[in-house]
Amino acid sequence: MRIALLNENSQANKNSLVYDILKEEAEKIGHEVINFGMYTQDQDHQLTYVKCGLLASILLSTKAVDFVITGCGTGQGATLALNAFPNVLCGHITNPVDAYLFGQVNNGNAISFPFAQNFGWGGEINLRYTIEKLFSEVFGSGYPKDRVVPQQENKKILDTVKAVTHPALIEILKNIDPVFLKETIDYPFFKEYFFKNSQDPEISEYLLQLCSV
Repeated sequence: MRIALLNENSQANKNSLVYDILKEEAEKIGHEVINFGMYTQDQDHQLTYVKCGLLASILLSTKAVDFVITGCGTGQGATLALNAFPNVLCGHITNPVDAYLFGQVNNGNAISFPFAQNFGWGGEINLRYTIEKLFSEVFGSGYPKDRVVPQQENKKILDTVKAVTHPALIEILKNIDPVFLKETIDYPFFKEYFFKNSQDPEISEYLLQLCSV
């Protein structure tokens, strides 16, 4: 699994902490972590939680990554932003139980952490245990086990509903404010990684043309 880390600007100072913990825990079970930043709060390229939502949708829709980990001060804004876009099912995760149940019951492809609220003494310990529990079992295995079948059926229904209620991402990209879109994607690491790994030629071509303007 390829896991993307996205940090919005208010919590960019925690990027290295989150990345180090995520990388260590993910690599134990064979996953790869790609750090898309923000790396520091004062870098030139700024990401808001709405931009993180757009980036998450682009990365997941094109299969450039398989999972996204993000957050903001409370985790709520990032959750709302990611779920506003197609092909993203994001949970608001605060502790290991949340993480385990989200993976087993909801079988989503993104989570949002509160990186400021209640992130005090021991915050990094909770973060480590939460990530560990998130990836401790195959997603969608169900909990409790006698609820596996209805939970999996409900997930299929939700995916179908989201496909109906969200336009295709390429339509959104063509209708969204082009300045906002370019501000979101036009930075070196994203372009270097995305255009090499995207599996959607139409979206790739459109974004490549935008970046060249």
